[in-house]
Amino acid sequence: MTDLSEAQIIRKACAGDGSAIRLLYERYAPRVYAVVRRIAADDDVAQDYAQEAWIRAIRALPTFRGDSRFSTWLHRIAVNAALQALRKSQTRTRREAPMPDTLPVGPRAGDTLLEKRLEAAMDRLPDGMRQVLILHDVEGYTHEEIGEVMGVTSGTSKSQLFKARARMREFLSDLGQPDMESGAEAWSI
Repeated sequence: MTDLSEAQIIRKACAGDGSAIRLLYERYAPRVYAVVRRIAADDDVAQDYAQEAWIRAIRALPTFRGDSRFSTWLHRIAVNAALQALRKSQTRTRREAPMPDTLPVGPRAGDTLLEKRLEAAMDRLPDGMRQVLILHDVEGYTHEEIGEVMGVTSGTSKSQLFKARARMREFLSDLGQPDMESGAEAWSI
């Protein structure tokens, strides 16, 4: 099966061939996870979002016409699935009483200091700002596309992006400044 072209694999997957679907999953799973992870801002939630994206993609495979690249089509499904799941989760959270976190989440091994600072700063952004910042600056969506995906006007998207960038500058204003309180050359997070 690995000697087939991507177009042939996609045709077989659209026809319901399980090994072709598996091959597409193996090829694109890291990319799907990466995009939903940026939206979810949490590893466990991102796994749920990625699973939902794959369920939707597999169900929608017969509708793939090939008008765009498969990776673009799948990317759009992943973003939409993650945003819809996030909205549903936020609605549910508003109705529930908050529970205190009992286990602190530690940093992931292998992250650089800059990645940690950026993730921490992004996590501090309100959801709407974070989503627009990720979709526009990281994923390359236009304001019109963001508006369509998020159900807002392109003007709202532009406003949220402006505010998100300003907040990120504020949160990261001391980036590159050594932490002098500790007396060490450590950088503050």
